Amino acid sequence: MDIAHCYLDGNVDAVEFCPHEHFHHVLAAATYTLQEGNNPSRSGSISLFSVDAQTNSLEPFHRINTSGIFDIKWSPIEVNGSPLLAQADADGYLRIHSLETSSIHAKIGDSSLIEFGEEKVSSSMCLCLDWSPSATSISVALSDGSVSIINLCEAKLNIQQTWNAHKFEIWATSFDPHQPELVYTGSDDCRFCCWDLREGLSKLAFQNSKIHTMGVCCISKSPSDPNKLLTGSYDEYLREWDVRSISKPVSENSIRLGGGVWRIKHHPVVPGLVLAACMHNGFAIVNIGGGNADLVETYCKHDSLAYGADWQRGSLHKKDGRERSLVATCSFYDRLLRIWMPEIGIGLGEAELSQCL
Repeated sequence: MDIAHCYLDGNVDAVEFCPHEHFHHVLAAATYTLQEGNNPSRSGSISLFSVDAQTNSLEPFHRINTSGIFDIKWSPIEVNGSPLLAQADADGYLRIHSLETSSIHAKIGDSSLIEFGEEKVSSSMCLCLDWSPSATSISVALSDGSVSIINLCEAKLNIQQTWNAHKFEIWATSFDPHQPELVYTGSDDCRFCCWDLREGLSKLAFQNSKIHTMGVCCISKSPSDPNKLLTGSYDEYLREWDVRSISKPVSENSIRLGGGVWRIKHHPVVPGLVLAACMHNGFAIVNIGGGNADLVETYCKHDSLAYGADWQRGSLHKKDGRERSLVATCSFYDRLLRIWMPEIGIGLGEAELSQCL
């Protein structure tokens, strides 16, 4: 069920709904545009939108121009009373912006992104990032195969450690929300790794280099199950892992979604429900549970590379007698941002429903 759409003036590769109370309507969209020629440049932007499913509106209210952006993430908790938005960009910087507003009841136009801090991580490109659960550290993965852990303390960014993790570009890095001393990475070298940050230059806790037949694009730990983890790959498979085995997963369930699985987003409150961006094959919603992975819905109204996808937090919407979630998706070359509701209804008990309200 389509709600709204718009075209941006750059190639859109990431969308993120703000997870914080009072800001659930805020959607950030990031762009990366390569200007080829004798002096190539990589430009980008972050645009903020207000999303209202009741009025079918997608209203832009703020924009900043930056270098080309590969990834953005909102902080899991507010810092100094404000949500923070981090970007990994083509100039090798980690940049952080604070979403500032005059009050929680301020008009949309009164909110804006203010520079919070930045750190030159490398001369290579920063490709992806993830916040630690406490929002005190950020993992940044680079095009030269290295990973850096950046500490955030009193609005200051400092590189805590950097190590060579992979042979090629790293497209996925993720803190373990249940064990934040662990960081997962995935790369074009087809390796899926786990690193222990307590061991100096990060000791390799385990790796798997045999299962993915092409590069690893995304890694997402289940927010509800400390043993479940998902990976997506250029080889078109969404794979489920049980991380209780250190040397290799003791259980692996996979489903072929087609197109290359670039992004994975767990539903905010429904365990096992996953939204995936599948590059050349649109977007998919998958139900993972009971030892099975079932494709329950697809969305193919984008005409270009399906890169960015996210669920809205904080509210469900009543349509056709069913509670439904809201989804944002974006595609690259056609510069298209879409807001839509999956056909699948969300069946929640009172406890789960209270988390959405």
